[in-house]
Amino acid sequence: MSLKQSADALLRRATDAQDVPGVVAMATNRDGTIYEGAFGKRVLGQDAPMTTDTVVWIASMTKALTSTAALQLVERGKLDLESPASRWVPEINSAQVLEGFDASGQPRTRAPKQPITLRHLLTHTAGFSYEIWSEAIQRYQKAKNLPGITSCENAALRTPLLFDPGERWEYGINLDWVGKAIEVVSGKKLGQFLKENVFAPLGMNDTAFKMTPSMRERLAKIHQRGDSGKLAATDVEIPQEPEFEMGGGGLYGTAGDYLKFVRMILNRGRANSNQVLKTETVDMMTRNQIGQIRVTLLKTAIPPLSNDAEFFPGLEKHFGFGFQINAEHAPTGQSAGSLMWGGLANTYFWIDPTKNVGGVYLTQVLPFVDTKSVPLFLDFQKAVYQSIG
Repeated sequence: MSLKQSADALLRRATDAQDVPGVVAMATNRDGTIYEGAFGKRVLGQDAPMTTDTVVWIASMTKALTSTAALQLVERGKLDLESPASRWVPEINSAQVLEGFDASGQPRTRAPKQPITLRHLLTHTAGFSYEIWSEAIQRYQKAKNLPGITSCENAALRTPLLFDPGERWEYGINLDWVGKAIEVVSGKKLGQFLKENVFAPLGMNDTAFKMTPSMRERLAKIHQRGDSGKLAATDVEIPQEPEFEMGGGGLYGTAGDYLKFVRMILNRGRANSNQVLKTETVDMMTRNQIGQIRVTLLKTAIPPLSNDAEFFPGLEKHFGFGFQINAEHAPTGQSAGSLMWGGLANTYFWIDPTKNVGGVYLTQVLPFVDTKSVPLFLDFQKAVYQSIG
């Protein structure tokens, strides 16, 4: 059976059963697209079909793009990996290590033992977390009356560190700070810098923090899976006039656009006739940058937004600049050294430089690591690997 037949069948089956409302999936090698398909609806109960140019919130798939922009500025000598990040964003100096809470519920904090660097931020080893996976952060937000990160309010960045920079891996608001640093040294809004330096060279014309009217016409809604397992459409949306553009998760885009980014990484920085990143920069991004530290399970602290999250439990996982790196061969066929990450509403991508293949899978479902969406993504990935032998 061809990839077209096998992938079409499994994606159609899932949308017919309403396991997911709609899905777009694509795969590529270095030379071009080898599969694309779209099934189901943009909004359950409405007529508009999911199409290959449907726009979705790609959420944390934003991080690899923000990382790319930061590394372009490292190449140009405007940012560097080892300097204190406070050199560009002085307000990061106010981040203290949270040690606990006193009897009245107020946080006890201390100064970190060393400054946060761009390297810490790019690898999620600075000590920042997200409230979705940390009850301590939620408690702190409540005590200090801080908004959640998806408010895109500057006050949302005032959360503490859970440990000293460089001690361990903890997924958090790091890339939002990287976005701030990019804005300072480039003199441009993050979205504008990305558009000029990443999106335009790649031909990503349908990716932005602020949706164009054309993008909005093609938007799929985020659906929430209830306790019964049924999906219901929501009006959840990232602010379109934000205080800051969220480098960690604010972008909207299409599968076709993101596939161009995947292909650029497979081509070690080249896209069309453009060298978007130097070859040695891509090699650095795609290598373990956290030494003996390991990527670990994200334990949910807000179950409606996320289940416990870990890709390929039991396998050793590292982090580069923008990606998780699998240290071992994965059961779907992914080679050791493959890169991957995802976004909160069950959007996922992977890049396998060894087998010269990568893919993008987009649906719009909460919670993250949804019980129906993730198996479908993994089955799609498996189908791609079976087709290339």
